[in-house]
Amino acid sequence: MISNQILQNTIDGLKGIARVDFCVMDTDGKESASTAANMSECAHEAVEFGKSPADSQEIKGFQYFKIFDEQQLEYILIAAGTGEGVYMAGKMAAFQIQNLLVAYKERFDKDNFIKNLLLDNLLLIDIYSRAKKLHIQTDVKRVVMIVETADGRDNNVLEAMRTFLGGTRDFVTAVDENNVIVVKDLSEAETTGEIEKAAAAIESFLLKEKMSGIHIAYGTVVKEIKEVSRSYKEAKMAMDVGKIFFDERNIIAYSELGIGRLIYQLPIPLCKMFIKEIFGGKSPDDFDEETLTTINKFFENSLNVSETSRQLFIHRNTLVYRLDKLQKNTGLDLRVFEDAITFRIALMVVKYMNYMESFEY
Repeated sequence: MISNQILQNTIDGLKGIARVDFCVMDTDGKESASTAANMSECAHEAVEFGKSPADSQEIKGFQYFKIFDEQQLEYILIAAGTGEGVYMAGKMAAFQIQNLLVAYKERFDKDNFIKNLLLDNLLLIDIYSRAKKLHIQTDVKRVVMIVETADGRDNNVLEAMRTFLGGTRDFVTAVDENNVIVVKDLSEAETTGEIEKAAAAIESFLLKEKMSGIHIAYGTVVKEIKEVSRSYKEAKMAMDVGKIFFDERNIIAYSELGIGRLIYQLPIPLCKMFIKEIFGGKSPDDFDEETLTTINKFFENSLNVSETSRQLFIHRNTLVYRLDKLQKNTGLDLRVFEDAITFRIALMVVKYMNYMESFEY
């Protein structure tokens, strides 16, 4: 079904061209759109005309036309005036709205297909048969992107994205109230760098539209339409893992998640057991700010004592003292690669646990 706003915009444009007032009513005589206030008075005649076998008719100085949706009467179009010019304008207007019905119905069917494809609600045979019916190519490279903003979809992100990508072969849809999903066509893209550019372009567009809290995540490239749901699942994981371990980044790819992808799939009881084995009854959350800053900076500089002490503006011996103190408290010497890896993973596990527990309250 076309929205009344679309119908209004259409007949406003047609009036500007033909200099004829139009009114669109449903089969019950209820006005859907009009370019003149007095045309609502034609409701009774419109209902009676809808019951007649005629496709068009002149009644009391107005021209009436029927608009069908697959043989089903959907609207009555009324053109103000009589004569050949008004009749031609009315026929053209009816034809235009008829085509809009077909276009919007096809868009709805495609949107419904893409949603079910993403959610794995289709049998393999149905995927290919419906794709063929909807004229959707099945062997094109695609990637799924998930776009999230601070206000969910309250700011009409879905329609904004459809407008932004309207001239492309990408599909834009949503399966919940929080995210907008873009199934991007990569048939003309030569490198994976094109995906990052496309994500950056979406972010730039949304920023111009005054959106905030923008996060974009995407999965891996798939070559068959049946694999699109896998790219969607990867994008969902990238969105969640990105918020935990890469919260400073607005755009994240599934292929960049690294060990965070493995930690994200661990059950919380197993994580607690691991932390208890490493730190005993303590937790990295118990460390003071100075210790945490030292640890993070030490990791950033690839366990280089000299460079870390320089960036922290402390003497090398002071840094060594802090590392010795940390070793005494935890049993882990960050200057030893194996201990550093264990400690790094433990920090990530704690961060994951804190993130997951925040959703329980």
